Amino acid sequence: MNLGFIGTGKITHSVVTGICGSSLKYSKILVSNRNRKISKNLKKNFKNVFVAKNNQEIIDKCEWIFLAVTPTVAKKIIKNLKFKKNQIIVSFIATLNLSYIKKAVKVKAQVVRAIPLPFISLRKGPVPICPPNKKVKNFFNKLGSTIEIKNEKLSNNFWAMSGMMAPFYELLSTKADWLVSRGVSRDNSQKYITSLFVALAEDAVVNSKKDLKYLVKNSQTPKGLNEQGVKELRKSGFYRSTEKTLNSILRRLNKV
Repeated sequence: MNLGFIGTGKITHSVVTGICGSSLKYSKILVSNRNRKISKNLKKNFKNVFVAKNNQEIIDKCEWIFLAVTPTVAKKIIKNLKFKKNQIIVSFIATLNLSYIKKAVKVKAQVVRAIPLPFISLRKGPVPICPPNKKVKNFFNKLGSTIEIKNEKLSNNFWAMSGMMAPFYELLSTKADWLVSRGVSRDNSQKYITSLFVALAEDAVVNSKKDLKYLVKNSQTPKGLNEQGVKELRKSGFYRSTEKTLNSILRRLNKV
């Protein structure tokens, strides 16, 4: 099968990189030339990646189509493209719902929304999809862990959570900067912070069948440093602020 990507931003680069390092079977990957730097880089690094002349060529030659453009661009271009009913169309566009995409493609193709994030290039992490689709599930299981969601409104909660990626990195950056400001080298501070959070995340995955409050409790000792840390952050409203931001992102998603 041929895979086609309309849009060549960060997510396309990450997904294609993940595909090319996986056990997925495919013939060719066609990418659009919208971002020439990224498309040329993908073609240079992977022998089965080709740059299409235009978006319609991608649709004409591919069985699977991945929509990876911004909502504004999508509204301009999708309605003018001629899709096929036997295609699988996977949309990475956060703020365009299934109803809109189905109406825009004009044929009764299989349409699925998916939420891949940049670390899919490492073939790691969750990939929520909606609605459930066996072929799409098996595809993304080769690139991470697929989570099938039946209800699109419910899936918006996962889209909202995906908006916490940059805030997470900002948190790491803040901690690393704090160490640097106290005389620790940039290399050592970033090595320590990133390694620390990888280990914490792996421990959380191992214990993921338990309520995560178990980890909160077990990481503290009476009058210890972690007890002080979590108490002061709770008191300052740090965690309530996180919930407030998630609610704000979700409201934006639910409007579309």
